[in-house]
Amino acid sequence: MSKWDNKLTKDLIAAILELKNEKEAKKFFRDLLTEPELIEFGKRWQAAQMLNNKVPYSEIVEKTGLSSTTVARISKWLNKGMGGYKLMLTRISHHHNHSFEKRLS
Repeated sequence: MSKWDNKLTKDLIAAILELKNEKEAKKFFRDLLTEPELIEFGKRWQAAQMLNNKVPYSEIVEKTGLSSTTVARISKWLNKGMGGYKLMLTRISHHHNHSFEKRLS
């Protein structure tokens, strides 16, 4: 078992999976994380989305304020990680496309 994959993180993931909506998620994550941590995670997610859209590193660094090392790490995880970024990018893309299609009908 990896160092990060332990009872504590499994309990945390179980708690996250119990969140029902955005309002609950905001409450939980704001209590769990500091404001700078939330902002950092938001920037990392933004970088993953930008990388997925083939935006150059330099533009990502400029727009997010993340270091080039962090952007490179996110790129590595996006392309050769556990597939979590890809999963969520696909799911969100599908959700957005489905919502758009519903509005058209």
